[in-house]
Amino acid sequence: MAQQPRYRVKRVYDAPAADDGRRVLVDRLWPRGVSKQAAAIDEWVKEVTPSNELRKWYHDDPDTRRAEFETRYRVELAADPAQAALARLRREAAAEPLTLVTAVKVPEHSHVPILLDELDETPRGGPR
Repeated sequence: MAQQPRYRVKRVYDAPAADDGRRVLVDRLWPRGVSKQAAAIDEWVKEVTPSNELRKWYHDDPDTRRAEFETRYRVELAADPAQAALARLRREAAAEPLTLVTAVKVPEHSHVPILLDELDETPRGGPR
């Protein structure tokens, strides 16, 4: 029997599910139009999100800046306090399912796959 993924990815605009486990917001900004109650977020981990400067720089031209964005974001994730937050998320995922929640329209083209990689998790199909 296949093991359930330790990390799932969902958009904040999708309804929470009973099997989400711990729901962790991994965006720098709170999602527009979503109340805290509707989002059902257990933790907001800004330490593992791209900095405001990096986020704004990337959004100015995502088509040509993707590779450089990935490099810069990994540098940010390599520093404290991101390393401490990543370690905490790994521990939490070992104890119960962890759903990374984001407001981005297409999580596969955002910071989320890089974050999953840093959490030692390969992005895969299934509930995202």
